[in-house]
Amino acid sequence: MTQQPVATTDKLDAAVLKVAGVVVLGAIMSILDVTVVSVALPTFQSEFDASYARVAWTMTGYTLALATVIPITGWAADRFGTKRLYMAALALFTIGSGLCATSDSIGQLIAWRVVQGLGGGMLMPLGMTIMTRAAGPHRIGRLMAVLGIPMLLGPIGGPILGGWLIDTASWQWIFLINLPIGAIALVYAQMALPKDNPEPSESFDIVGMLMLSPGLALFLYGVSSLPEVGTFADSEVWLPMVLGAVLVVAFVFYSFKPRHPLVDLRLFANRSLTIASVTMFVFIIAFMGAGLLFPSYFLQVRGESTLAAGLLMAPQGIGAMITMPIAGTLADRVPVGRTVPFALVLIALGFFTFTQLDAETSYWLLCGSLFVMGLGMGGTMMPIMTSALRTLHPNEVARGSTLVNILQQIGGSIGAAVMSVILTNELNGSRQIPGATTPDGEPLTEAGLAIAAQQQPGLLQQFPVDPSLIRRGLDFAADSFATTFWVGFALVLVTFIPAALLPRRREQSHLLDDQQAERPAPVVMH
Repeated sequence: MTQQPVATTDKLDAAVLKVAGVVVLGAIMSILDVTVVSVALPTFQSEFDASYARVAWTMTGYTLALATVIPITGWAADRFGTKRLYMAALALFTIGSGLCATSDSIGQLIAWRVVQGLGGGMLMPLGMTIMTRAAGPHRIGRLMAVLGIPMLLGPIGGPILGGWLIDTASWQWIFLINLPIGAIALVYAQMALPKDNPEPSESFDIVGMLMLSPGLALFLYGVSSLPEVGTFADSEVWLPMVLGAVLVVAFVFYSFKPRHPLVDLRLFANRSLTIASVTMFVFIIAFMGAGLLFPSYFLQVRGESTLAAGLLMAPQGIGAMITMPIAGTLADRVPVGRTVPFALVLIALGFFTFTQLDAETSYWLLCGSLFVMGLGMGGTMMPIMTSALRTLHPNEVARGSTLVNILQQIGGSIGAAVMSVILTNELNGSRQIPGATTPDGEPLTEAGLAIAAQQQPGLLQQFPVDPSLIRRGLDFAADSFATTFWVGFALVLVTFIPAALLPRRREQSHLLDDQQAERPAPVVMH
């Protein structure tokens, strides 16, 4: 693809900010959609008279669609151009959103969520590619900080927005809200993004696609089934995971043979990309996994509404908003190896509070800890991604963005599944109530009854029980969350190991090298 000129001024000019606005709009749609739908699952259960396992496929189907389409994004961007492909992804996501709102059954909703995922899966890697090319190597940190806003605020704003829309309107509006945003984003993209001039691309790696896309989808299907089944021993978990892993490993060996593989693993020969990718992968497992449990504690143990739980998470977003622009500027001037470890210290300090949870922990303490974690997160994810992409050549940016997004998707899915299984197993260890069962016929525990009572206040009026039993159940549930958070805290500490290897000297950018190589040599006058 013919490269757009890379600016050399440090200032983020209007043209670059216009491009960033397009990308942020698309990222907001994609990321908010995931968290908004997550709070609507109980509504889907009652609306479609379906089990939780069934409605959870509205999330799983979207995730599997992401995993299927992300690997081909790098090739498609080179073949068709980033602007055309980005607008096509926006259109597909927006159309999928409208179709979701028309669903009359849970099966239809799952099918249209897959359509959404096919569009949403391309938005983030394409957005990273577009911004990297627009900003130039010396400003990529600041632009990545802009892209990081929806990535970190999505898990916070989603529950607030979803709870408000469902309470004040209907579940259809969590999808309909994407229609005007998508229309604006399409018009904005047409006006702001530079014209595509794609060059003839290499042939499509069909063999690699037949291995990698199904492999990722099968592996993530097995991982996503883990929270429902609760054990790796079930064939619904281990069989797709093993088949998926075999296909992915086969692709790894195969990918070094063709000249232009679907995903170019040769990029890992770049030390900066490799170290940054490993650091980000471990961090995503810890952050995405435990991050889903913060609002769950407020909902299940403290009995807060979905909207209130979302608002209680707001300090984390505020902290991230404060440090993210600072971290972006520093990433352009200071090696990330000198800043990221300090940000990780803040995350660890804030995280530790949640390992000491009980059923009455002060909200001031929890919100203060979330704020400190937010300060750390604002200085972690985007600088790491900046380090990963800064040293790539221009023709490697699309493939590098694809690699980074695949790792994010796998890490997030693994983190969410592992944390959910640990928490579920901990909660199931609570004392059983003699003769009592759940609607599914499973033994009812004190923790399970206490959580149900918190989420359905009228339950205890219909079935009076000893208040001490509810208190014991809540205490046990809080201890279960604390134990699970210890695992997340340990993973945060593990992140320090690869983070210690991040570059501590100024990285030389190949983007800048390639740009300067295209300039005519200066004429020396004697």
